[in-house]
Amino acid sequence: MASSEIEIVSDSNEQKTSVQVPFGVPVDVTDVFGASAYGDFEKLRKFVEEDGASLSQPDGNGYHALQWASLNNFAAIVQYIIEHGGDVHATDNVKQTALHWAAVRGSIAAADVLLQSGARVEAADVNGYRAVHVAAQYGQTAFLNHIIAKHCADFNAPDNDGRSPIHWAAYKGFADTIRLLLFRDASQDRQDKEGCTPLHWAVLRGNVEACTVLVHAGTKQELMVKDNAGFTPLQLAYDKGHRHIALFLSSAQRTRMKRWEGIVCIGRLEDGGYAPILFCIVTINIILFINSVIWAPDLPKVTAIVGLWGWTAVSLAVAALMMLYQCSSKDPGYLKTSGGLGGHSDGQDPLLNIDLNNSSIWTGNWSQLCPTCKIIRPVRSKHCPVCKRCVEQFDHHCPWISNCVGKGFGQQNWWFQLQNHGFIT
Repeated sequence: MASSEIEIVSDSNEQKTSVQVPFGVPVDVTDVFGASAYGDFEKLRKFVEEDGASLSQPDGNGYHALQWASLNNFAAIVQYIIEHGGDVHATDNVKQTALHWAAVRGSIAAADVLLQSGARVEAADVNGYRAVHVAAQYGQTAFLNHIIAKHCADFNAPDNDGRSPIHWAAYKGFADTIRLLLFRDASQDRQDKEGCTPLHWAVLRGNVEACTVLVHAGTKQELMVKDNAGFTPLQLAYDKGHRHIALFLSSAQRTRMKRWEGIVCIGRLEDGGYAPILFCIVTINIILFINSVIWAPDLPKVTAIVGLWGWTAVSLAVAALMMLYQCSSKDPGYLKTSGGLGGHSDGQDPLLNIDLNNSSIWTGNWSQLCPTCKIIRPVRSKHCPVCKRCVEQFDHHCPWISNCVGKGFGQQNWWFQLQNHGFIT
């Protein structure tokens, strides 16, 4: 008989109460708790209706049948237990309800039954954990989105240590959960009792992807926040030996420094790329060439062939400038928003029942959410940290044209073709 360990969070230090639960077929179900855990409806009905077993009393470990059914997402059994004496408000030894257990495995169907039967979505255990905290701790992004969108759960609620769900998602390294919470405007500059922001916790555990999502969606202020020990996220990364994260944070900090040295900052215009510099250099060279070679009065007489080549060179240079301007000013395929959450001006939640959305845009990938632009991006679209916009079919941001390369350039665009053939990068 195989077995697997179900872990229920019991405190902020991640000590867990472990319960050994046998799995496999056949299973020797001897009581209502086993029947609820394995979804054996017939035996559960026999124990209750024929043997008179109670569904309101916990087992020897303090766990209720309703919690086991909720954990394993047996919605029909959850409904049956509630109709036959089960209490949706019943708690175990750490004050966790059946909804907390449903959050562990992301049991959406069971959670709906519980909440429609009067369960409190904001019920907290001894550590102040609500269902949103547990879902974030276990990376149950779809469950978290569901109870926020449909049941108005507070995604910024703090636990007893001042940590919101985004703190826990950052600590555990669940980047998709972080994207969802940031998409919904979760506060990423909130500090817990230790003075730590979500970025501090992501750095502490060395979660590279979580750090990347938080930094790209955040501001310079989050990079400079100090915890109670006086460490910024960058200093904490060095202190914990997370070199890659430290280099990334250091680069992000330098990039966001709002300083101008003349018109050039470290060799390129602030967030502008090299296109203005390149345009000026080519223009100056054209003027010098015309003045010094073609129109120079003291030079020997220019032959027709030399003049032809000279003006041809000038014409090509002017054409290059025109094409450079076109590439720099062209819309690369920016995704537009119409205001409101997710770009919905009518106020409708675009993530409500998103798992039932069959749109060609949504493919079930949480990385399609842009925490900055607040839109659901089509596949192959990305957010450009330089332009601060989402670009459809984003390839990269090219510093030479000071613009992104994306769908707007088109397969027939000469610049796009040169990149595809490896002539430019």
